[in-house]
Amino acid sequence: MSDALDARLIEKVREMPDFPKPGLVFRDITPIITDPALFREVIDTLADRFAVRPPDLICGVEARGYIFGAALAYRMGLGFLPIRWEGKLPPDRLSADFELEYGFDAMEVHGASLVGGRTVVIVDDLLGTGKTLSQCCDLVAKAGGRVQAIAVVVEVESLRGREQLEGHDLVTLSKLAE
Repeated sequence: MSDALDARLIEKVREMPDFPKPGLVFRDITPIITDPALFREVIDTLADRFAVRPPDLICGVEARGYIFGAALAYRMGLGFLPIRWEGKLPPDRLSADFELEYGFDAMEVHGASLVGGRTVVIVDDLLGTGKTLSQCCDLVAKAGGRVQAIAVVVEVESLRGREQLEGHDLVTLSKLAE
């Protein structure tokens, strides 16, 4: 991806210390999505990246992955499937528990009837420790799908999330070094 896009994205990310819990740093991407030209460039760049070999479906990770994932699916003429936190999807769902930096949680995806046999690109706003995205890959596989790639707008390199995703094609538009 371009160095110019990387620099503009990093400039827009706001850091919020001690949110949502003391000791954590929340990275707010709202300034990226409120800048129409930058938001469009993010979506167009991702669409160009997957144009040669489009997936069957785009999956977005709750909540901010929905923003980029749904826009990417629309831009590419593909369907969109949400990966949600536990308890928010109707029946015919698969679930997996995992540990977060600030506790335990579970994510869910609609079952094999919607995913089975399809290739997907999983989209999220930010790659931190990689635990959430790794769990999402497991859920897609459990539903009978195949993860073609994972796409994130910002990667926080110091959290080493890339290590959790070894073996997956990882597309990042910008890297926050810190």
